[in-house]
Amino acid sequence: MTQASADATLLLLDKEAVEQLLAPAEVTEAVREAFLLHGRREGRVFPVVREKLSTGGIFGIKSGDVPSQGLLGFKAAGFWPGNRAVGGEPHQATILLFDPATGRPLCVIDGNAITTVRTGAAGGLGLALLARPASTRLTVFGTGVQARSQLRFALRTLPQLSSVHYVSVDRRADPGFEAVFADQCDIRCARDADQAVAESDVVITATPGAGPLFDAGAVRAGTHLNCVGADTAGKRELPPGLLDRARLVVDDREQALQLGELQWARETPCVELGALLLSEAAFPRAADDITVFDMTGLALQDLTVARFIYERACAQSLGRRIGWPW
Repeated sequence: MTQASADATLLLLDKEAVEQLLAPAEVTEAVREAFLLHGRREGRVFPVVREKLSTGGIFGIKSGDVPSQGLLGFKAAGFWPGNRAVGGEPHQATILLFDPATGRPLCVIDGNAITTVRTGAAGGLGLALLARPASTRLTVFGTGVQARSQLRFALRTLPQLSSVHYVSVDRRADPGFEAVFADQCDIRCARDADQAVAESDVVITATPGAGPLFDAGAVRAGTHLNCVGADTAGKRELPPGLLDRARLVVDDREQALQLGELQWARETPCVELGALLLSEAAFPRAADDITVFDMTGLALQDLTVARFIYERACAQSLGRRIGWPW
């Protein structure tokens, strides 16, 4: 064993270290880079693993690389609903970065916070490109971690948003959710999902994806929808027939066909967000268009965000290093 390999270390970054470095603006730029790399096909997205477990959980792996940037890694993640009963977070994620020249692991990163914020940032990019800039009314389905992230980025992206309705799983008010946003907008619990959707310029669905959340007829002309919860075969949040009326944008067409809302309407024409960012796909939006961003989550988003977290952590001596001879 050489001296260099004997001295090799592996950096461990826990939730606390990661959260110190997750500035929303920088995450947005990293996510934008991921979509641009994907649009130019400079970054590769490998086939997704997404499997249901006998424990009731769902386990997945998203991986990819950017050969020109020496970036290689994966995120192992999933959803374990039983965690709530013991006071834990149902979503669990861990990211690993590797040296592509040797395969040596460089960094193990808590992926929960990264997943939450990078998904919110992707939603913000979707809103910036697809929602009407003068949108003032929004409905969000869900009150969990991802619903909060999506709403935070929506309020950053669409400054004229002033009225927010949220639909909780039991249709009851969630004071904790309201308190987070009370100083940024007029936020209220909606008991009637269809009415809330009908009165909204923007709709965000951020639920476990157990089934349609509202009636297709409730969506009026000009509405934009960001859809987060369909990330596994068999999951959906949108009602049948809605995509027939909508113009569809996806993060990755093949993933969306397997995991997203597109699995339920496979012949729907769509364009990838990366192509829009590169101005390779014309997408003029008429005022009465219904638009949908089907978000399944790209491995490249995790990797570009994880890379800047890793680089900042090294520069600031954050995290814990352990010996990792190879």
